[in-house]
Amino acid sequence: MCGQTQVVYDSDDKNVLTTVKKDSGKTVYLTIDDGPSRILPQMLDVLRDENVPALFFWQSRLLYEKRPWKRVLDEGHMIGSHSTKHLNLANLSYEQQFHDIQHSVKKIEQVTGTKVKYFRPPFGQYNQDTIAVTNELQLTPVMWRIASVDWEHKNDPHEIINHVTSHLEDGAIILIHELHQTLEILPDLIKEVRARGYNFSKLF
Repeated sequence: MCGQTQVVYDSDDKNVLTTVKKDSGKTVYLTIDDGPSRILPQMLDVLRDENVPALFFWQSRLLYEKRPWKRVLDEGHMIGSHSTKHLNLANLSYEQQFHDIQHSVKKIEQVTGTKVKYFRPPFGQYNQDTIAVTNELQLTPVMWRIASVDWEHKNDPHEIINHVTSHLEDGAIILIHELHQTLEILPDLIKEVRARGYNFSKLF
């Protein structure tokens, strides 16, 4: 589990991804939480223009047929589960966690017609019951190595860039959210990461 303002994170649990090392130079992976939101189309525009793949972790309660989920898949991104209602799973029983995560996966798969392979626990909070549930549902839990802490910087979005670029390392999974302040700085964030010699790659 991680703290809410912790920028750099690691896990001793071999079941949980925080980094992915490949033999392709300095590489990082962009993950985007808490959608699908109203600003998703604008975020997709930036990712398309900058040629950056992303893994979106969505709350299934926010997913409707009219959300541009098809564009997400058509443009080479992937959709993972971020639970149904964004509850702190560490406070729930095994049965409650199983129901929530399974329902989320089924909803996403029903709407998109695509198998869900990845799961991210809300707030980065999980326990061994969570790991057991994801194993049962054949999901890979994905945390992050670098948190942008973008939810805290509505009034100073450029701090989001500083959080990420100050902690870059090869194989790092980067966490951002579908937030207006993140959308505002996303093109500059991508450029700054690349200026430091890193490439964005698909996690999957």
